[in-house]
Amino acid sequence: MKKEVSINKIKQDAEEFYRRGDFFCSEAIVASIRENFELDMPEEMIAMASGFPIGIGKSKCVCGAISGGIMSLGYFFGRTAGGDTKVQNTLKLANELQESFKNNHKVLCCRILTQGMDMGSGEHKNQCISFTGEIAEKAAEIIVRELDFVNTDK
Repeated sequence: MKKEVSINKIKQDAEEFYRRGDFFCSEAIVASIRENFELDMPEEMIAMASGFPIGIGKSKCVCGAISGGIMSLGYFFGRTAGGDTKVQNTLKLANELQESFKNNHKVLCCRILTQGMDMGSGEHKNQCISFTGEIAEKAAEIIVRELDFVNTDK
């Protein structure tokens, strides 16, 4: 695992994965975090994020970018054994991530965030690319801060 990363590159890579059509929001975030931190994370973890785009399975509920960011935080801080109390910190960090988004956009709901947009339009795609980058950046900031890693952008 790499302990020195460029948070700007993590954001840009996530946006580019989405822009090119390689991945949707949640997948792009997990892929960018995986690649930039050089994680020994199976590619199947990206696949685990495939059901979250367009508000969880196209239901337009929680923005898929939020889901991808929280999955990424869970990789670093989540528990793998029942009863492990570190889940409390993971919940706190996940809340920080979603509160950051909510403070910027008022809601987490994809249906409201994309209201009046044609789902295939440039406007919709550009907004989702922006949300993807925003959450990849915030998740990376949290990871770097909590693990005392180095942001090479500074």
